[in-house]
Amino acid sequence: MIDIQIKETALSTQECEQTVADDAAGGTVIFIGTVRNQTKGKKVVRLDFESFVPMAKKEMLKIAQEVEKRWGALHVAIHHRVGSLDIGELPVIIAVATPHRKAAFEACEYAIDTLKKTVPIWKKEVFEDGEVWVAAHP
Repeated sequence: MIDIQIKETALSTQECEQTVADDAAGGTVIFIGTVRNQTKGKKVVRLDFESFVPMAKKEMLKIAQEVEKRWGALHVAIHHRVGSLDIGELPVIIAVATPHRKAAFEACEYAIDTLKKTVPIWKKEVFEDGEVWVAAHP
């Protein structure tokens, strides 16, 4: 089962964990991305995320399908937030359940790394003295 969401409201780790829960899973890995208070020594005020949602969901689905194919994932949840996020809020949660733990770790790492490279979600870091768009892709 694959669950892909892009939301303007708070993400839930419990929801993602429940979505991928399976008695056949020997390993479940959950990646939780968090807005941190600094980047390269500069104080971050907030992050702003924008997305072309239809294409982003399509690309997120491709990632989840690859995770199923390569690592035998039983369930994959990829949730991303858009809008303005304050320090400590969660912009992304990825949960993967597989029959074995090593596959769950590898699949989750692949999912977040690939999402950052290929999914049309753009991040703007807002500092006390300015702002910058980062990882403008694809």
